[in-house]
Amino acid sequence: MISIMKKLALIATLLVSPALLASGGGGKNLDSVYLNLSDKGSLRRGAHTFVNYCLSCHAASYMRYERMAQDLEIDAQTLRENLMFAAEKPGELMTVNMAPEDAKRWFGVVPPDLSLTARSRGADWIYTYLRSFYWDESSPTGWNNALFPNVAMPHVLYQWQGMREAHFDESHGAVKITGFEQIAPGEMGEAAYDSAIRDLTNFMVYLAEPAKLVRYRIGFWVMIFMLLFVGLTYALKKEYWRDIH
Repeated sequence: MISIMKKLALIATLLVSPALLASGGGGKNLDSVYLNLSDKGSLRRGAHTFVNYCLSCHAASYMRYERMAQDLEIDAQTLRENLMFAAEKPGELMTVNMAPEDAKRWFGVVPPDLSLTARSRGADWIYTYLRSFYWDESSPTGWNNALFPNVAMPHVLYQWQGMREAHFDESHGAVKITGFEQIAPGEMGEAAYDSAIRDLTNFMVYLAEPAKLVRYRIGFWVMIFMLLFVGLTYALKKEYWRDIH
């Protein structure tokens, strides 16, 4: 019996460990973000940012354009004119045209598919990561990230956020980032940039599990049914017990 329990514990550890490793963060503090998958406006804004700034290098090969348009209530004309730069038909998957060998030559690594990033990393990780870039002249791309040090990805949204330098604390032997200083303004203020990243994070959470929207719709009607059922049950109970009392 003890041997069986040890085996089960080992299996559980092996299943959980990859999820913990993939969640990122590494003990770092993550900024909490409030998301609302029922906010179709936020999801549409996030989709627009994703297609224009992320899909050039990162694929989302588990999602089709027409499924996204249907879920987010995007009309066909808007889809074709504003969200389909790497495809010709709405039924195509959201892939990239950049060859893997070119990506590896330019960035040193092939950019990962972002379809399931929100499930593997978590929404807070994405939100914090996209708000943690800073200017670093020693980096090959000129950019670094406080959450993901020495990341190969450049800051593709720097025009929105502007350029920042990091302040470091080396007094205790370990280099620690204590804050940032804005050295060049961006097109957006801090609050507007945070809001844009919140929309993008919201879309990536949807992207990782589109069925959530379906469950939300079904769940609403299930709750209505349960309330009606409880009411009918209570009325039936009163009817049965009326003669007894």
